[in-house]
Amino acid sequence: MANFDPGIAHGTSLILDTSVVINLHASGHGVEVLAALPFRLATPGIVSDELDRQSSKSSGERDFLAQACTLGLIERIEMTDDEYQMFTQLVVVAPSLDDGEAATIAIAQSREFVPVIDERKGRARALTIMGQQSPAWSLNLIRHPTVVSKLGEHAAAEALYNALYRGRMRIAADHADQVISVIGLEQARRCTCLPGYKERFQVLPVQ
Repeated sequence: MANFDPGIAHGTSLILDTSVVINLHASGHGVEVLAALPFRLATPGIVSDELDRQSSKSSGERDFLAQACTLGLIERIEMTDDEYQMFTQLVVVAPSLDDGEAATIAIAQSREFVPVIDERKGRARALTIMGQQSPAWSLNLIRHPTVVSKLGEHAAAEALYNALYRGRMRIAADHADQVISVIGLEQARRCTCLPGYKERFQVLPVQ
């Protein structure tokens, strides 16, 4: 079985960026994934505002986050004054970040949470600011061993495919081969968000 365990100790506090919430919802098994994870999960309050500004009212992402909070699977956290100062710098100073990424990094740095961020620019800023703590990926949550065990391999593979196809989940280039081995080549051909997609599937166009 492909291993995407991030090596984060059980019970660790993780804070999720907006795109991670979108990917979890797109997986079609978001509540089950969250319930199976052995971490304390939180998201900045500003993520809800960001979802409100996007097309999430029709796609259900805002409702998914609200349900997860109601069920106690995700804690919504508001920034302190000091965290808001860092947030402001991150959204203003080039290369500027989106609100969700900036708030995720500000809270993670202040409270020693592990940030979960998929976007390249946000991950780079988090690494610069937090030093030794590498951000986790959505992939690390959706394919965490406890999630695969709880869902079963078939449903877990379906969740991964849905997150890639519907959510356009970003993954690291060096995870691409393992991810394709999980979802299968035919499913992978539909996932244009995969790193190196054109080079990998240039002879096999999407059906």
